[in-house]
Amino acid sequence: MMFSPEILTGQTEKNLVEFHGHLVHWGIVGDLQALSIAAKQAGFELGIASSFRSFDRQSLIWKKKYNCELPVFDINDNKLDLANLTDLERCQAIMLFSALPGASRHHWGTDFDYYDKSKVSDRYQIRLQKAEYQSGGRFCELNEWLDENMEKFGFYKPYDKYRGGIASEPWHLSHKSTSEIMLRRFSLKLLTKVLKKHEIEGKEAVLNNLPALYQQFITNINKD
Repeated sequence: MMFSPEILTGQTEKNLVEFHGHLVHWGIVGDLQALSIAAKQAGFELGIASSFRSFDRQSLIWKKKYNCELPVFDINDNKLDLANLTDLERCQAIMLFSALPGASRHHWGTDFDYYDKSKVSDRYQIRLQKAEYQSGGRFCELNEWLDENMEKFGFYKPYDKYRGGIASEPWHLSHKSTSEIMLRRFSLKLLTKVLKKHEIEGKEAVLNNLPALYQQFITNINKD
């Protein structure tokens, strides 16, 4: 299994294969297929809203949120006004739900955001908000089924609850063994090197506070 800096930071697709129209790490395909089949047998249709995300794509999301071209939400899914925040506060607000370019788990192809395709039409706009996955939400039943069954297929939720860094993301699944290897190979040194080479919004504030941000938002996850 390869762990080049490019793979770890989303700057190549050479570790990825296609799975139902989405790019995922080649090492998770068997388990993902088994999970999809089991979900189907239980009455669900496991859909992927987002899987691999490149460094460039993550940079664009970051840029649009930093410049208020895309909404940024607080822990209660209320839209935030970033206008009066410092550069660091703006970055921290974004990182509640969106990773720094180079630091997203979606770069690895081991993680994806799911929904139940059987519950929505093709025109439905998936919001990836907690209300969709909690009691009364369209994807609540699949969410509960996954909580009971995902570990059998090698998956878990890295953001199962809020720990002071990234918000709870019930829609985010990760292939546990593969992503754990990726995270062990990832490092503050690597991320610093990558960010110094690229232009991102709030770069100075990010680099000046990167050790603290790294601990708060990158390694601060579910380790069970």
